[in-house]
Amino acid sequence: MTILDIISVPDPVLRRKARKVTDFGKDFQLLVTNMIETMRDAPGVGLAAPQVAISERLVVIEYADDEDDDNDETLETPAAEKKLYVLVNPEIVEKSEEMVLGVEGCLSVPDLVGEVDRHEKITVKALNRHGHPIKIKADGWMARIFQHEMDHLDGILYTDRTDNVWKPRDDEEIPLD
Repeated sequence: MTILDIISVPDPVLRRKARKVTDFGKDFQLLVTNMIETMRDAPGVGLAAPQVAISERLVVIEYADDEDDDNDETLETPAAEKKLYVLVNPEIVEKSEEMVLGVEGCLSVPDLVGEVDRHEKITVKALNRHGHPIKIKADGWMARIFQHEMDHLDGILYTDRTDNVWKPRDDEEIPLD
């Protein structure tokens, strides 16, 4: 496994519309594995192939639904396990009208965060890493992460969706893709 270099703005790959994945062979499987390791090493909650200079429609996401919740160490219930998603050629097929404003960061836009309006709920159709169809319903932060990562596949950065960008305080924790 290899930790890949994460590119940052103004690299032109981040602004390209990524091409569809058609080959799910050995090289593609290695790319998926390397992207998962790179995302975890960063650390981030998601990573799109264009962020590692590969212009393909592939995202990896790892997140627990209650990751934002405070965990009381005195409780005996364990923290929710993170779930790993590998989405190939993803498309949003349903989205709620309700929009929610939230703060986002990005591994390819270092040292900045911004407030972005996203759909509260979405349904995504994609292929898994082996080319099999999957359908995922996401809401809240999961929906936000999916939308953020999928934007990368169309050359869109979160900074394109907001005028409110700032450098976070040292104590401000923001999930990064």
